[in-house]
Amino acid sequence: MKLNDITDNPGSSKKRQRIGRGIGSGSGKQAGRGGKGQTARSGVRIKGFEGGQMPLHRRLPKRGFTNIFKTDYNEVNLSRVQTAIDAGKLDAGKPVNVEALVAAGVCTKLRDGVKILGQGEIKAKVVFEVARASKSAVAAIEKAGGSVKAGGSVKLLVEDAPAATA
Repeated sequence: MKLNDITDNPGSSKKRQRIGRGIGSGSGKQAGRGGKGQTARSGVRIKGFEGGQMPLHRRLPKRGFTNIFKTDYNEVNLSRVQTAIDAGKLDAGKPVNVEALVAAGVCTKLRDGVKILGQGEIKAKVVFEVARASKSAVAAIEKAGGSVKAGGSVKLLVEDAPAATA
């Protein structure tokens, strides 16, 4: 094989269409830009213009806001953790935290931490170091002999607690 023998597969690349090269080429005269005026020019084009009538996006009221303090957790059920342990992706002897779950492929990104949910059951004795855990998940983990810890600046929130009556 020589460098001058290397070629692309036939049909893998398409030749560029040369526009504005006469009527015979099929894309001459206005070169695929339609009519004249503002729409034929580059750069400027009024999007949402309704001929002077107040545009729809300005007629409708503004609504809602984006909460910049919102936390986005990886929600992981106990059944997913047990499946990863059974497959050998997670080591039950080591603490299960965000980094371990990402490395095992249970979570895709770190985000703001992990929230353990109680769906499914866990048989392995595991120590969890997570941001949050539901009440049912904590009960299931402790029943299997494991524990749930709040790691570093992450706080443990036991949810599903009954509302306080006044």
